[in-house]
Amino acid sequence: MGKMSVTLCGIELDNPVIPASGTFGYGYEFAELYDINILGTFSFKGTTKDPRFGNPTPRIAECYSGMINAVGLQNPGVDKVISEELPKLSKCFSKKVMANVSGFSVEDYAYTCERLDPCEQVGWLEVNVSCPNVHGGGMSFGTSPEAAAEVVRAVKKVTTKPVIVKLSPNVTDIVSIARACEDAGADGISLINTMLGMRIDLRRRTPVIANKMGGFSGPAIFPVAVRMVYQVANAVKIPVVGMGGVSSAEDVIEMMMAGATAVEVGAANLVDPFACKTIVEELPAVMDKYGINDLSEIIGVVK
Repeated sequence: MGKMSVTLCGIELDNPVIPASGTFGYGYEFAELYDINILGTFSFKGTTKDPRFGNPTPRIAECYSGMINAVGLQNPGVDKVISEELPKLSKCFSKKVMANVSGFSVEDYAYTCERLDPCEQVGWLEVNVSCPNVHGGGMSFGTSPEAAAEVVRAVKKVTTKPVIVKLSPNVTDIVSIARACEDAGADGISLINTMLGMRIDLRRRTPVIANKMGGFSGPAIFPVAVRMVYQVANAVKIPVVGMGGVSSAEDVIEMMMAGATAVEVGAANLVDPFACKTIVEELPAVMDKYGINDLSEIIGVVK
């Protein structure tokens, strides 16, 4: 069997497969279905400074080759995550976990990351800058190189853990934002987050979700994700975590060839809770099929 391990920001993963934030909860629910220690790691549910109930329902709807969601970062808040969720996770997951952090101000991000920094279970901080900046007119931090860099600098001051910045695809120049994050001290780049989408119910003549617009994810966005991973990986010197419509072992290989060191699987988990398990199990055969002996050797081979 070929070598599947990769190193992400100094931490070795048994394989590059990572369930994406918002599709795997805090892990222990999936642990009732299979041994989640077969995963490289996983990114837990987007966590904010304070508890959030999220957006009004309906907030998830199926689409052709994907789904639209506007859950609204529902989570119990960082203090409850530390006191309740992580202890539960420790009973079923022995590896380092990726902590996904969201915020609505620079101070929010810094506070949450500082609280998570002492947690031994947390290996990486995946900082989602796709959130609306409440002090900047509601515009996402991730749409501006300057705003994204400001978040990175604030977080790097309060943590010793690797900081991986999760970028939004809803921008005209993803490379300039990634470079700004790298210059500000980011240890890695994670992309892509969901694309902005909308569907209308023809009978009711209203949007299918209460928020009107939401994040579009699923297989339909995979080519866009591969393109952005390729662009960013060729523009920065820090590792890239690729995601967006990944649903098979072949997709993982393609993402890695585009430049991803590790690959997150999102919407596929909501269709099939065994999706990541299946991908991990099928990777060796797919590696054999394409003559790959070591996954780390194919990272960014496409120039």
